[in-house]
Amino acid sequence: MLMMSPLCTLKFAMESHKVQCLDQFSLHYMLPLGNIMRKHSIQFHCYADDTQLYVSMKPDGTSQLCQLETCLKDVRTWMTRNFLLLNSDKTEVIVLGPKNLRETFSSDLTVLSDISLASSTTVRNLGVLFDQDMSFSSHISQVSRTAYFHLRNISKIRNILSQNDAEKLVHAFVTSRLDYCNSLLSGCSGKSLKTLQLVQNAVACVLTRTRKWDHITPVLASLHWLPIQSRIEFKILLLTYKALNARHHLT
Repeated sequence: MLMMSPLCTLKFAMESHKVQCLDQFSLHYMLPLGNIMRKHSIQFHCYADDTQLYVSMKPDGTSQLCQLETCLKDVRTWMTRNFLLLNSDKTEVIVLGPKNLRETFSSDLTVLSDISLASSTTVRNLGVLFDQDMSFSSHISQVSRTAYFHLRNISKIRNILSQNDAEKLVHAFVTSRLDYCNSLLSGCSGKSLKTLQLVQNAVACVLTRTRKWDHITPVLASLHWLPIQSRIEFKILLLTYKALNARHHLT
């Protein structure tokens, strides 16, 4: 049963007394935060309430660490003044670079400006797992596990699904995960991409009711599905074309 609370007037909101769009949220609430980071020459990226800081440094780059520490201190002060909290439990640090230098930087970054930070080997960025080697092996493993989970559930009810309904389920729960941000996988090893290719092959078998030992290439062709490597190349070419010819719309 659904229950609706009575309507009431908000006493505290944006100047227009309503949240109109994400752009206004960023403009009114997050703009001062960006100014703080620019003041310290720290590169950053904001997406709604998710803020990421980027610092590039050499092995002896103590000055950049001092900049980052001062920036975090000012950010925490700004948040405190605006009744916000810098949640250290949800703040992660990842060091990208040669393996022999990671441990040194990771230990230096665990505590900055009295803020305890968790040094991670992988971090999530808009649904994609980035690892220290930038191999995306963790992301590929997670995508494969999730895809197989949904595919097993679909296969259990495949006999009672029409072809059209089965295609909708497959695209909604499986192939969409294979295509999401797949341009980042360009340059990954053939072994890593083979993992995703096996997922796609399994999807095609379930959808077309093909036996697993049958040759899969004709099946993919009948579905008009490009192999994983070709899908990645197609995505990059499509984004490049849109960037050159339709700059106002890249989705």
